[in-house]
Amino acid sequence: MPATSRRLQAFTESVIRAMTRLSNQHGAINLSQGFPDFNPPEEILAALERATRGPFHQYAVTWGAPRFRQALAKKITHFSGTPVDPDQNLVVTCGSTEAMMCAMMTCCEPGDKVIVFSPFYENYAADAILSGAEPIYVPLRPPHFGFDPDELARAFAQGAKAIIVCNPSNPTGKVFTRAELQTILDLAEKHDAFVITDEPYEHIVYAPHEHVYMHTLPGAADRVIVCNSLSKTYSITGWRLGYVQAAPHIIAQARKVHDFLTVGAAAPLQEAAVAGLELPDSYYHGLRDLYTAKRDVFLNHLRATGLPFTEPHGAYYVLMDISSLGFPTDTEAAEWFVKEVGVAGVPGSSFFREPEHRFIRFHYAKQVETLNAAGEKLLRVKQGR
Repeated sequence: MPATSRRLQAFTESVIRAMTRLSNQHGAINLSQGFPDFNPPEEILAALERATRGPFHQYAVTWGAPRFRQALAKKITHFSGTPVDPDQNLVVTCGSTEAMMCAMMTCCEPGDKVIVFSPFYENYAADAILSGAEPIYVPLRPPHFGFDPDELARAFAQGAKAIIVCNPSNPTGKVFTRAELQTILDLAEKHDAFVITDEPYEHIVYAPHEHVYMHTLPGAADRVIVCNSLSKTYSITGWRLGYVQAAPHIIAQARKVHDFLTVGAAAPLQEAAVAGLELPDSYYHGLRDLYTAKRDVFLNHLRATGLPFTEPHGAYYVLMDISSLGFPTDTEAAEWFVKEVGVAGVPGSSFFREPEHRFIRFHYAKQVETLNAAGEKLLRVKQGR
């Protein structure tokens, strides 16, 4: 009987999606997988209705429908302040998940080394391994999740071909400062490495923190590869619309990878999503206010439990410290939260390279009513096991 690929033995199926299945099985409130329980903006829903009746049911241009790329380029240019050419700098993908895989396969050869900050979004290590690359882990240390520049320099010195930077960060909620991003870029330039950024939470950042677009830093244009999606900004995680943004010579190669991975993203959804990309600045201000309010509601509930937690500066995730509850592992704790408390989170160990078992990640991209219901259930942790 033939054996399956050895590289698949180096990682498991998604722990996040596994916790969603466990949550559904036990009827818990799902604060594990980061998707909203509310609708996208009405403008997008109306555009979707129109798109279903229009001539958008066959393949779009492989690297993205022209109207979608034009609207996307205009939006990126507006917020980053750096011109983006829809025909030279973009390839539209099936979500940022494909965008990251596409970027990895574009810049890495089998045997190359890729720096991954720990904790990390669980796809990164798997993407590196599937690309035939070797991850090098550099810790982001709680509670502020900063990195040691000397440790990072030593990682680059091992011959790293690329580094992955999630900003704002999932799972920590960290927003990298301009100085931190400049340090990363300086090291990448010194060692002639790519910087792959993952930025789906670019518009979910809490005052006084601000999102810095790394590709706009001096000298970044030829080595920064941006992976992003529309999922979080417009509450359309199921639409799977993402993109890779980079210099023309990089995009020319990324299009080849994308072409043979998925051919193209869904044509009618690209058409409908243009309405989101054309929303005024007031929408993004409102999005920030919306998630700031949700964060405040949820963190107040967490304070009532008496358990410590990290306060996010961006994105919509919280790491709760459950070490005082006495569970042998965070996985057992997460299962207890689902079955006995009625709230699903993700064991933090799935994000860390280090043997870290004191955290559970919760998200708060939910209606306030859902967060209040979760908060009432979470008070049960005061009663202990």
